[in-house]
Amino acid sequence: MTILRADCTLPPAVKHLFDFLDNAIKRHNIVDPEVIHTWKSNSLPLRFWVNIIKNPEFVFDIHKSNIVDSCLSVIAQTFMDSCSTVEHRLGKDSPSNKLLFAKDIPRYRQWVSQFYRNIQEMLPVTDQEMSTAMMELSMNNRLDFNVSVALRDLFQYAKQYSFELLEALDDDSSGKKLRLAARFEEVLITSGEPPDY
Repeated sequence: MTILRADCTLPPAVKHLFDFLDNAIKRHNIVDPEVIHTWKSNSLPLRFWVNIIKNPEFVFDIHKSNIVDSCLSVIAQTFMDSCSTVEHRLGKDSPSNKLLFAKDIPRYRQWVSQFYRNIQEMLPVTDQEMSTAMMELSMNNRLDFNVSVALRDLFQYAKQYSFELLEALDDDSSGKKLRLAARFEEVLITSGEPPDY
């Protein structure tokens, strides 16, 4: 399965995110392996890939007929079941879409777990590599996006959660070193939107 391949084509952001999640597990002394598996599943396969599988019109200029929509729903559900660590008991009353791929789900689950292990074994992405990758992505798509609108929307979101963001930035050691909370407060004040305490 191409979307579960961890090699040089894997975006550095995915490795960076998964390393962040692995570090969060260690930092919070969480020992249940199901937690990290669930975090990773919810951050990439279930949040991104299932959405694309179920709604290809988000990416492609296509019309999706009802029958195609039904078929894609079955495929998306199968992928979701593959990312789950919970074994579902199936019987004669189970929905046909669950029964269709029931015998394949254990193998698909192994693929998902192996994908997470392969990413974990990859060399860490340095801040410089991450910065370079983001710059390349930005340059390659600079004509595709309205940066001003994106910044405005991000700022609206940041304003909405300014208290939580300031608190998190104050608690984070890297954030403290870079004085991110103070910088964010300056941006809020400069914009005429002082933070609510």
